[in-house]
Amino acid sequence: MKSSNFKSLNCIVIALALFLTLALFLFVGCSDDDNNGSSSPSEDEIVFKAEASAGSSLNLCVYGYDSTLTTASSLGGTVWTSAPITAPSDATVASIVMNAMGANENSTLKVQIYVNGVLKKEGLSSGTALSASAQYNLN
Repeated sequence: MKSSNFKSLNCIVIALALFLTLALFLFVGCSDDDNNGSSSPSEDEIVFKAEASAGSSLNLCVYGYDSTLTTASSLGGTVWTSAPITAPSDATVASIVMNAMGANENSTLKVQIYVNGVLKKEGLSSGTALSASAQYNLN
């Protein structure tokens, strides 16, 4: 029974860490050169992707733009892709935070942000407790 309680507590701690990391991304500015000085006058279609190495398992993901966030949990598997999200022209930042359990210390997790079909940002993690994040300034 203690093992079950530890796993539940571990999941809660990981989820809290993910939310705090994403909140940090939303409040901390990044350089303005992410989109090479261009500004999009129209809506953007955003797709988020994650891929973990063989034997790993994707767990929890928080993704979206600005304060419009979505949580996906108990994902399982090694590959995940969000449904396309249409961000309004005044949206400022797209963010993703994903956690996974690696099969061993050589396991990897990669998250990606695609805007209008083009890869814009990528985040990487390695080890057994995987947590990868990426943020892209839309404007």
